[in-house]
Amino acid sequence: MSTTSTIPAAAVRLARRQAGLLSVLQCEELGIGRDVRRRMVRQGRWSSPARGVVDTDPVPLDGRVRDDWFRHAAWWRTWFALLVHGPDAVATGCCALVLHGVAGLPRDFPLEVAREDGSPRRTRYGVPVVLYEPFPVVSRSGRTVAQLDHAAAQALPRLSRQNALAVLDDLARSHGFDPDRLAALHELVRRRRGAARLHELFPLVDPRSESPAESFARLSCIDNGVPPDSVQAAISHRGRIIARVDFLWRLPDGRYLVVEIDGVGPHSTPQALVRDAPRQNQLLATGRVIMLRFKPADNARPGGVGAQIAATLRAHGWTRPTSATRQPSHHAQIHPGSWAQ
Repeated sequence: MSTTSTIPAAAVRLARRQAGLLSVLQCEELGIGRDVRRRMVRQGRWSSPARGVVDTDPVPLDGRVRDDWFRHAAWWRTWFALLVHGPDAVATGCCALVLHGVAGLPRDFPLEVAREDGSPRRTRYGVPVVLYEPFPVVSRSGRTVAQLDHAAAQALPRLSRQNALAVLDDLARSHGFDPDRLAALHELVRRRRGAARLHELFPLVDPRSESPAESFARLSCIDNGVPPDSVQAAISHRGRIIARVDFLWRLPDGRYLVVEIDGVGPHSTPQALVRDAPRQNQLLATGRVIMLRFKPADNARPGGVGAQIAATLRAHGWTRPTSATRQPSHHAQIHPGSWAQ
């Protein structure tokens, strides 16, 4: 955003909070009149994505180069939905989840708002006004937003299975959703259209999934009949923990199949990738570990990463444990010479 003397500092701060967007009403309240707005757009320093809304970054959203592009895009789309419908618009569904800081939504999540008085209004710029039964609201980033439990119940039936599980995992991991609160959320969801396909997901929620990509991969494994024996498992060798891995399976010969999802969460920074290399070498040097690494995009292939993992497990004689033989553990110990027969 240009920091020229014609733009008040308060407008600069507000635009930063709103992913670069300002409504015309906000501009007028901050002393940015129509002539100034038109000049900024004409000079290519601002753009106007919709009537009544200006973007203080003239670069189209898809063309912006930012390390936090996905988060920025989610906030931009949410603020766009709110601003095109005016100051009385209430963030609901996925838009509310964005303002609550929930991860797991798709890039093009469905936009929606409600109105504080519950009255209908026509769709504007692809953003519909929805009508729900009365629900509690809170304030987030200066706007009225559906309370988190109700926002999740509104959003989940509109998401794919993998995104719905990723949202549920994040609620459990980062937003205090313990089993009782998840059960209450399930009841809220149960009464909504499109909820039937979500019932199977609630028993699969696992707060140990550290990113949406891990949730996607875990669901792919479950769909392919190879749920991990352990998630975020610590591996020790000679009495020392040498690694913590995303997914782990115990093979019949005493070895382990380890799967890591790269490029997300703890594996996303260059520094983390540098740390991962010696850790991987330590694991492989034990002679007791087979490792597969996947990028998030690999899950988009037919069958997802679960199909490739299932093929590897079958090649090594793995069979799915029964409830009687499964030994859940978050810690695997590798002992020299302790191969199972």
